[in-house]
Amino acid sequence: MTCVAALSGISAIARESIPDTIAERTVACAACHGKEGRATSEGFFPRIAGKPADYLYSQLINFRDGRRHYLPMTYMVDHLSDAYLREMAIYFSTLRLPYPLPQAVAASRARLQRGQRLVMKGDMTINVPACIACHGEKLTGVAPSTPGLVGLPRDYLNAQFGSWRNKARRTVAPDCMAKIIARLSPEDIAAATAWLASQTVPTDSAPATSLPGKRPMSCGSISQGRAGQP
Repeated sequence: MTCVAALSGISAIARESIPDTIAERTVACAACHGKEGRATSEGFFPRIAGKPADYLYSQLINFRDGRRHYLPMTYMVDHLSDAYLREMAIYFSTLRLPYPLPQAVAASRARLQRGQRLVMKGDMTINVPACIACHGEKLTGVAPSTPGLVGLPRDYLNAQFGSWRNKARRTVAPDCMAKIIARLSPEDIAAATAWLASQTVPTDSAPATSLPGKRPMSCGSISQGRAGQP
């Protein structure tokens, strides 16, 4: 047997030994997002396991279509079809994996109290609704389109708030998050992210199926996803 034939045979065996599943095809995501999308202790990459399917799908579309900017993500999804991105989103949304305990957050008691107020009650003096009004009472998100806010590293939260403020992150209009963040001071953003990052994720971390009341404002991202559609 020639070397070329031998190598071809080994390659064929290797291909046969690796199942052609969406789990195997998304292994590359683990390089940043951690095994099975659980995230790592690095801090700048979010957990994607268990996030609502439509939310994940819309973010993949946003990276591909230039509404979000991070070169490695754009490079990975630039050539992928809507159907493939939808398959990826649905796969990660089905993963129900335990969360680690929150990392220690250096913040004063006053800052944490301000953050808790913004997240749980909002501040109508600056026309900012409570985070729970859209992200759910447990802050674990609302299916099918709204992500959870607990279980995310503070560095990642700060980076995303900054991206919206600097217009490096956008979504389809009306961009409700951009409007809210424009009303928050840097001190308020620091308070909200400190309090969120210090919270332990509930044992039942699944996204809520509905909100207890009407959303305080219209958000284009809510209708952008539709990852569960054929």
